[in-house]
Amino acid sequence: MGRRTSSVIEHTRAIAPAMVELRRDLHQYPEIGWSEHRTTRKVAEQLLDFGLRPRVRAAGTGLTVEIGSGDRVVAFRADLDALPISEDNNAPYRSQHPGVMHACGHDAHTAIGAGIAGVLSQLGEIPGRVRLIFQPAEEQIPGGASAMRDEGVTDDLAAILAFHVDPSLPVGSIGLRRGGITGASDRITIRLRGPGGHTSRPHQTVDLAYAAGRVITDLPGLLRHGVDPRETIALVFGKLSGGAAENVIPTNVELGGTVRLFNLDLWRVMPKVIEQHVHDLVAPLGATAEVTYVQGSPPVVNNGAVIEAVERAGLEVLERTQVTGTHQSLGSEDFAWYLEDVPGALIRLGSALTDRVVDLHSSTFDIDEACIEHGIRVGTAALLEMLES
Repeated sequence: MGRRTSSVIEHTRAIAPAMVELRRDLHQYPEIGWSEHRTTRKVAEQLLDFGLRPRVRAAGTGLTVEIGSGDRVVAFRADLDALPISEDNNAPYRSQHPGVMHACGHDAHTAIGAGIAGVLSQLGEIPGRVRLIFQPAEEQIPGGASAMRDEGVTDDLAAILAFHVDPSLPVGSIGLRRGGITGASDRITIRLRGPGGHTSRPHQTVDLAYAAGRVITDLPGLLRHGVDPRETIALVFGKLSGGAAENVIPTNVELGGTVRLFNLDLWRVMPKVIEQHVHDLVAPLGATAEVTYVQGSPPVVNNGAVIEAVERAGLEVLERTQVTGTHQSLGSEDFAWYLEDVPGALIRLGSALTDRVVDLHSSTFDIDEACIEHGIRVGTAALLEMLES
């Protein structure tokens, strides 16, 4: 173990308890995307205590801070926002805001980001600059990554890194994957129209319910044609509305669902592909269709060189068995927008509880807070490794 590694571990161990307290404070007072004013102030105050000079966005939600000097710049992204979920936990730090909770671990990501800044500020000279990005509204469409990217946070970056807590991985471990790790999650609304009529005479009108059924059953399969069968495309409808009486064929039927996939090239063309297939399905039946396709975040595609740098750093500050591979998920992450400009990677951080099983976005979600120290340790070492490689 080198001198720098020992110093990272030592400083991380000293700073971790305060970052756990920061996480608990943020957990008690969660804020929905674009309203994270208190959260931003608390992070800024912590960074000022470290002797740093944070820059708060003009909107008052989100901030950045830089440590070091030189031309080479790498970044760490942390997200600030919570979810509109009522917490069902009895922890002393449970949410004090009814109907809002940190059910996705963003409070931990923020505490880790602040901790990384604190450790880096104590290491003396580092081989370049590290930019900490504390981003609002990760859960929104469009999300905070798009806004901060437009404001220039990716300018001059060589690489960028982010963590996401993973309740399926044991504490102390990190999960690495080259290539696609999370999927795109797009929203689709299909509005079908026809003249309506009597259910006893469907041959004299457009049977819109039948047309909707064709779309629901046939469209997912049609998307597979011309696509490598190894690619994942998941179109699932979660909303269906139309009609008011059993004996009346409706004039309008609306379908709503999500489209999820890992392939970035497919994601770029999917809106036009789906629109064409929908029209081809319903036109022979006499119906018309209006397709509204809202693209969320692209897939997160991890850069191999960044993953290798994180792996090297992880093996320096963790046990070899704690650096593992990880799965793909069709959940989305707006971290992907940064990767449109700069190579980077999303790393899974083990946060599993020992007494119960929880999942992300659930009312009972929580973490083993020991993951915060591990996240600070790995994150700091990985950013330093990225600066040098």
